[in-house]
Amino acid sequence: MVFKEGTFKGEQPEHFEGPHPAWLETAVADALSIAGDIDASDISVTCKGTRIILTGSVGTPEEGARAVEIAASVKDVTEVDSRLSWL
Repeated sequence: MVFKEGTFKGEQPEHFEGPHPAWLETAVADALSIAGDIDASDISVTCKGTRIILTGSVGTPEEGARAVEIAASVKDVTEVDSRLSWL
């Protein structure tokens, strides 16, 4: 899993609307890492607004579909773009 650091520290800016992308990426990465039915060690999670982009590789097409399901189930995620490949 690839984790990014937040782009600001402390209090959220007053003008900020919605979840911070780094927090959303972390929530999705955490959900993938604790899922017992997929190996998420080669999945990278990035965020554009509330859209999640999954890149990397998984073992099977079924694991890829399950990763998308898990990412979509995270609060505040509105769309998941899967760019996963499998061996």
